[in-house]
Amino acid sequence: MDRRQQKTREAIFEAFSKLLSSKSYTKITVQEIIDEANIGRSTFYSHFETKDDLLREMCTDLFDHIFSDRLDTEGTHDFSIADGNPNSMITHILYHLRDNKKNIIGILTCESGELFLRFFKQYLNELIIQHLLKDVERKNTDVPDDFLVHHISGSFVEMVQWWLKNNMKQSPEELAEYFSSVIIPII
Repeated sequence: MDRRQQKTREAIFEAFSKLLSSKSYTKITVQEIIDEANIGRSTFYSHFETKDDLLREMCTDLFDHIFSDRLDTEGTHDFSIADGNPNSMITHILYHLRDNKKNIIGILTCESGELFLRFFKQYLNELIIQHLLKDVERKNTDVPDDFLVHHISGSFVEMVQWWLKNNMKQSPEELAEYFSSVIIPII
């Protein structure tokens, strides 16, 4: 993708994010996104076929960064020396969710929230397999690996929804500790 295409894509994401912070997903039209991004209709459709495709790509970009194996120094947190520590990675994810609270709430409360959750769980499953269960001598071997992975990712999603519902009163570090306290004993 050339620099001009990347700038256009960023403008579309920014416009969509701005609209999500003030409107529900269902009420946002492609025309509003086009107007906010200051682009033409054909330009929008050359990047995304539908609003759902835009949501999917926005989630993918967000998750690719959040779930990256390389944790960098960022505005609100620094996990650059975390060395793949699962608790640090969970805390990193929670910081990003907190920093993107308006977008996350907008997406989760719309009819396409299920699409967001499906992508989120896919990324969580990979993280769990690669970092939480890798090289761990499991005490509980009666439970199949795929069941355990889906149980842990489902528990994480439920925890995030609980956190959002309760206005994110706990810090990402506190929430990561809660999660570890509940999950580690079942592994």
